[in-house]
Amino acid sequence: MRWLLATFCLCFVSVSQAEFTQTIVPKGSEQAFLGHKVIDTQDISERTIDKILVLKSAHQLQLISRGEPLKTYHVSLGKYPKGTKLREGDRRTPEGFYWVDWRKVSDAYNLSMHISYPNISDSARARREGVDPGGMIMIHGTPVDENYPEWYFSTLDWTDGCIAMKNTDMREVWNLVKDGTMIEIRP
Repeated sequence: MRWLLATFCLCFVSVSQAEFTQTIVPKGSEQAFLGHKVIDTQDISERTIDKILVLKSAHQLQLISRGEPLKTYHVSLGKYPKGTKLREGDRRTPEGFYWVDWRKVSDAYNLSMHISYPNISDSARARREGVDPGGMIMIHGTPVDENYPEWYFSTLDWTDGCIAMKNTDMREVWNLVKDGTMIEIRP
């Protein structure tokens, strides 16, 4: 019975992983057809990423170049993903306009890119309400944990308010996105 459950889980994971990352073929670029897939022959690293767009309701992070989405990734959010971050410890992902302002290699979460939360309006709201707005909101990878495989983290919202991605996706975003890039987080 256990082998049947294990086989089912492995099949589910392999099918569900296929939906997490999507490359969008930019207008005007050459395309090559390989079987039923369309492959963009222009290397995404040749394009400048102007903006990161996070769509919380769709659990997506998009890399935008000249107003066009180039690549879309599946993300996990704060444990309570609905609504904007209001205060320290509410385990929500903020909403609004921010910047990627610094990055670091993280022992716990692979690579991490810091988001400039709180912005001016987040700080003003927190002051009015007499609460600490919190901070240290990051885009980061998933933990390397012997008890839980990486795919486990991709199936739920588990962070304290950060935006988490598969480690392979995080390495790609790390290499494509420069510090100072705008990030917009929408509901």
